[in-house]
This record gives sequence, structure tokens and C-alpha cells, in this order.
Amino acid sequence: MPMGHTATQAGSGGLTATEHRLDNGLRVVLSEDHLTPVAAVCLWYDVGSRHEVKGRTGLAHLFEHLMFQGSKQVGGNGHFELVQGAGGSLNGTTSFERTNYFETMPAHQLELALWLEADRMGSLLAALDLESLDNQRDVVKNERRQRYDNVPYGTAFEKLTALSYPEAHPYHHTPIGSMADLDAATLEDARAFFRTYYAPNNAVLSVVGDIDPEETLAWVEKYFGSIPGHDGKPAPRDGALPDTIGGQLREVVEEEVPSRALMAAYRLPEDGTRACDAADLALTVLGGGESSRLYNRLVRRDRSAVAAGFGLLRLAGAPSLGWLDVKTSAGVEVPDIESAVDEELARFAQDGPTPEEMERAQAQLEREWLDRLGTVAGRADELCRYAVLFGDPQLALTAVQRVLDVTAEEVREIAGARLRPDNRAVLVYEPTDQGDQDEAADTPEPAAAAGGHADEEAAK
Repeated sequence: MPMGHTATQAGSGGLTATEHRLDNGLRVVLSEDHLTPVAAVCLWYDVGSRHEVKGRTGLAHLFEHLMFQGSKQVGGNGHFELVQGAGGSLNGTTSFERTNYFETMPAHQLELALWLEADRMGSLLAALDLESLDNQRDVVKNERRQRYDNVPYGTAFEKLTALSYPEAHPYHHTPIGSMADLDAATLEDARAFFRTYYAPNNAVLSVVGDIDPEETLAWVEKYFGSIPGHDGKPAPRDGALPDTIGGQLREVVEEEVPSRALMAAYRLPEDGTRACDAADLALTVLGGGESSRLYNRLVRRDRSAVAAGFGLLRLAGAPSLGWLDVKTSAGVEVPDIESAVDEELARFAQDGPTPEEMERAQAQLEREWLDRLGTVAGRADELCRYAVLFGDPQLALTAVQRVLDVTAEEVREIAGARLRPDNRAVLVYEPTDQGDQDEAADTPEPAAAAGGHADEEAAK
């Protein structure tokens, strides 16, 4: 097994990471942190809903669940039982661009987590049968009912995504998939999907925490080294689109919701670019918390809304989305909200952020970066993310510096170019029972996180 290199990046706070690659193609990233006696294992597979084809949506998320349902050596619910019995925690999530699995363990139980991940990577097909497929198919369908179909505004993300990306675009559908496609998936579909994407040369494994790197690498080689790679993975479909939509797209939804709502998705630059960082700062100034312009205007000053947020869903393989979410106060009409939003966006595009706003937004994004890297689990996830999406896990250690280098003029320019009415998909919610709207609570509720729960599905 080739040994890797150690990198300590400027602005990384002294954090280091070493990179290695097994003969079968598995990339391994290690980061020592002896502050607490715990270790995090994170495994990213380069497969998400963008890799799915029409008629078979939802397979990536379905497989996330199947990976917890038994492998050759660990039957049934054994993966959960072994990890939790050893004092660890675990889960998995699926997004447009990846599927990940992760455990945080007491340091002396690290070998167990590595063995478990290797066992299901190498032998899941030995345990995958129609009974387990049907069982998890029903679990996912029930999850869809609970989180999307039967909750207020639950299908907003799905509807806005479909509006924002054209019909044949790889990001047109969300990871949860459709009921019809879940029903149509066959056992052979599932087996072919696993063989194609759940291979070591399509994955990055990171281990962070109170570890001995040499011992950890020996365990990784022992458990993962004999798993064969797979060379049949098709390239993902091209997700490129013009910089702007070129016209406003709009849908009105009449449902039993507590209040009227205005939601919009703006087409923004791809993740990994300086322009995307500038857009992130713009949205933070405009709608990132209770000190933001939109919150101050709509909730505090006008009292026309009970919640207002604007955040960024970063995407590497397609244009990112700026996600606006405003819930109206009782009796307020959506056109009034939309007019106020457009007024604030036009003012921002003209003048840009003040020095104080710029400093606050950069500090907010820096704190979020520190929060992610401050835990062994968060750092393991970030190292995998930058390895899978951008080819270099070391970028995780300096991401904040790239945000701090962005100028106020760049923020103003991206707002003027992209945060315009002709570059958005709009979703308007109108309550079917106007009495409910008139009695809507005047207490602010948290605005939906842009891309927080919406772009990834977690195993339960």
C-alpha cells in the first residue's frame, strides 16, 4: 500500500491530514487528534441521485438503507447493535452528489468500525434478497410520507428543484425518489447499482481522532485491501446550465398549510469557485439569521412575515441554488412580501454590503467552518467531501481562507448578476382554509435551512 503525504495548510489551525491509496483504488485520509479518546470513521461513495436514470430514481437513497440491513458476516440490524453496543454512534445520508456512512467510536473500538464498513462494502450482495429489498422499500416510502407528502410545505424542496432544473437534467429529481420508481425497482436493479457504485475505487475513507496512523492503515489494508475494484461506472450526466434562468418560473400550490409562504430558488455558481463563496456571503448578509437584511425588514420592521431566511445549497456538479424561504404574518399577501424582497435585493445589488455586514458575514461563515472541523466527525466528513467532489481533501483545511479573501465588490457583483427576478424559480403557498391563515401565529419560526434537511436523506 503506497504511503501518503502529510500536509499542514496555512489557516488550518495546525490541523493535518495524510493521504493514502490502496491497490484497489480506495482513497484513505487520516487526521490525528488526541484531544479526546474517540475516533470518527467516514466513508463517502461517489454516488447520489444525480447518477440515477429516469424511471429508477431513489436507488441511491434506498441503498443507504439497505447498507444497514445485513451483510455476509453481520445479519439483520447487527451493524447498529454492534456499534451502539460498543458505545458508538452511526448513521448515513444521501444527497444529489454522494452517499456517506459514518461512525464515531471510542478510540479502542476503531477496528470494529473499520471491519463493519469493509464487510458491507465487500459482501452486501451475499445478504441482499427480495425480502430485505421489499422491507426497506416500504421503509423509504413511509419516510417519504412522513417527511414530504404529509407535512406542511413538505414537498417544497422537490417542487422547487423540479422547477429549477430542466426535465432531463440530472438534478431535476431529489434523492427521495418517487413512489412509482421505488415500486418499479427490481432485485437485479439493486444488485447492478451496488456492483457499479459501491466499489473501493469509487469511495473515500477518512479516519479522524485519537488514532495511531500506522496501526490504522494496517487495519484498513487488512479489511478493505482484498475487496476488488469495479471499472464499469458510467460518467455522471453533464449538469452545466447557463448562468441565469432567463425568466421567472412560477408555481402556486394550494394546500393545508399554516400560513402563506414565498419560496424561491436562484441559480448561483457551482461549489468550489470563488464566485460561489461570494454568493454565500451575499446570502448570509441578506438572510443568514436574525441580524440579516431580510429578517430585519420583513419580520422586525414591517412585521409582514414570521420567518425569513436566505441560504445556499452548494452543488459541485450543477449550478448551486440560493434558497429563499419566507412565511407570512396573518393576513399579509404574498405580492407584498415579494415586492419587499425585490426592493432589498435591488438595493443590495446597487450598494453591496457595508463593512460591518461583510465582517459579520465572514465571521459567521468562519464560525460554521470551525464548528465542522472542531469535531472528529465533522472533520472526517469535510475531508471526504473535498476528496470526492474536488479531488483534494487538503482543501477542507483552508476553505475559510478562501471565504475571507472575497471582497465586498465581488459580493455586490454576484448579487447584481444573479439575485434578479428573471433568475429564479418561485413557489407560492396559499392555504386552502383562509381561516387558518388569519389565525396564523405571530411568533417567528425557524426558516427552513437551505439544503439542510432537504438535500440529504438520513437512515433511521
